[in-house]
Amino acid sequence: MFFALTDDQREFGTAVTTYLAERFDLEAVRGVVEDAAGDGHPAALWKAAGEQGWLAVTVPEEHDGLGLGLVEAQVIARALGAGVAPGPWRGTVLAAEAIRLAGSPEQQAAWLPRLASGAAVGAFSLRAGRTAVEYAAVADVIVVRDGDGLVLVERGAFTAEPVGSYDGTTRLATVTVDGPGEALPGAGAATVADLTARATVLVASDLAGVAREAITRTVAYDREREQFGVPVGSFQAIKHALADLHVGVTMAEHAVLYAAHTVDTGAEGADLAVAVAKAKASDAALAATAAMIQYHGGIGYTWEHEAHLFYKRAKRLAGQFGDADAQRARIAELTIG
Repeated sequence: MFFALTDDQREFGTAVTTYLAERFDLEAVRGVVEDAAGDGHPAALWKAAGEQGWLAVTVPEEHDGLGLGLVEAQVIARALGAGVAPGPWRGTVLAAEAIRLAGSPEQQAAWLPRLASGAAVGAFSLRAGRTAVEYAAVADVIVVRDGDGLVLVERGAFTAEPVGSYDGTTRLATVTVDGPGEALPGAGAATVADLTARATVLVASDLAGVAREAITRTVAYDREREQFGVPVGSFQAIKHALADLHVGVTMAEHAVLYAAHTVDTGAEGADLAVAVAKAKASDAALAATAAMIQYHGGIGYTWEHEAHLFYKRAKRLAGQFGDADAQRARIAELTIG
């Protein structure tokens, strides 16, 4: 069977990529990275996310969403990764997913339209206890683990204390729940596992986007940079290494797409597909971004070049929801026991 994105899904990704290239390029990203005291939440980018449906992608139509699935969401995540775009997109989408899957009708009606439009910012964490959460400091609502279930905590009932990160394309804060939260009544073990899979796929997709853009930029540079009168990309040592990286990135992209499909459809083997996708995406992103630095020569090691933006994002996300080693252990558990 031929398995690929539809034309509509490709156009969705192209729209995100085009917006970032034209309206929020790497210079804009660098502005966020270098503003260490800022909240890392660009207003113009968030406005576009709300207006263009990036936040509404999995929200049901009855709650002002697009009613699409994880496959379409990972298309957006990949484009945002390729653009190393900052902002609380993933946390907001995952908070909405938690409310969609486990919230009461009243919770869904109160929060899903606001999260879909960007009127509210969400954050999401499946780690129990006091933990660092992406963009918690700007969140209006956080969905966090509470024992075996999940609770929804509104602004004013939690404290977010900013903590540093080597990756300037995000902002982290340690969250302490100060007041009562609202339990999500449908958040049993199966729902938490489903949300874990969805979060893992979105992180893996971001990594696949980082990896693809890193290898694309590296190939373009090595076609132009000359040594001994010829492009360095013509040397076999570099050519073969880049070809191997391209294969690895392509396999990661396909693994992430298939994992999203299996989670969307509840197909048998979804757990295995998600573990394979995260392992491959983590490996590919770390290898591609390291090669980006190496194969740009001296300029690749400088602050002025963009290579470190890709490498640091890959390094941070590679460990989220289980690094490649943890995922390979999971694959072994699922296949050979």
